[in-house]
Amino acid sequence: MTVPIVRTRAGWRIETPAGLVPIRTTATTTAELLADRAAIASAARGGGPAEPVGEAELLSPVTAPCRVVAQMVNYRSHAADSGFDPGRVPPAFFRKASGSITGPYATVLRPDGVRLLDHEVELGLVIGAPIPVGTKVSEHNLAEFVAGLVIANDVSARDLQLPKTQFYESKSYPTFTPLGPRLLLTGAADLARLADLRLTCAVNGRVRQDSTAADMIVTPARALTLLSRFQPLEPGDVLLTGTPGGTALRSPGPLAEKIGSLLPAHVKWKLFFRRQGANPAYLQDGDVMTLRIRTDDGALDLGEQRTPVGSV
Repeated sequence: MTVPIVRTRAGWRIETPAGLVPIRTTATTTAELLADRAAIASAARGGGPAEPVGEAELLSPVTAPCRVVAQMVNYRSHAADSGFDPGRVPPAFFRKASGSITGPYATVLRPDGVRLLDHEVELGLVIGAPIPVGTKVSEHNLAEFVAGLVIANDVSARDLQLPKTQFYESKSYPTFTPLGPRLLLTGAADLARLADLRLTCAVNGRVRQDSTAADMIVTPARALTLLSRFQPLEPGDVLLTGTPGGTALRSPGPLAEKIGSLLPAHVKWKLFFRRQGANPAYLQDGDVMTLRIRTDDGALDLGEQRTPVGSV
């Protein structure tokens, strides 16, 4: 059975139909909360009166500092949008600064000079037990290492990402990783249904991304095994498992890419940014992103994240 946990300025709460039930714990970090299973179980049994709370009070249920690791091009539809053969995309990971974590209703702030701001709805796996280097994770023992699930938006400054051919800066600015609203604690039976989760991202009410996790190229268990070849993980860390197709950034097509490869770098990027700058799908100040992850039958529901876009 899933347990939906949210974090407010007053502490941790379990979300129920009647309201939010306080978790009686001294935990201040996600890792400490996950270790206090007795307090979570007590609250889940009805550990206190439910209380209402406004959206503005909800914080990210994943606390910083922590490791934020992400998978690159891990949905077949996103691979196709990016000009790759989905069957030949190698598994790849990158890091994001945990200082980029923000709440599920906070404003995403565009850094000065960034024009090509993009959205990426992603399923986040919140780690619940240490994963030392060399760990073998399978579908059978996935629940031993993954405590729960969270909605993530891997916000990306494409005009920084692409010319520098690196991801860390372009995806690590403050507010570039909205998480929540819920940390949905899960068991083995829930994790067995990961492929049924539907990820959607709408901008100003118009759906841009809509796909189930069955479109993933590398499954979560396989990804954790590959990642643990070189990167240990600890409770409270989070793995972002990739985004479906439908982002603003798209491949210009094989012919345009071939022509671009023959041009001097400064000319190629000038033409590229001129073309991308005319694309209305990139985020503008005042836009509102609405992200949801749930199964179609509602049995697993990570809630709804809603973040406006502004400028620093």
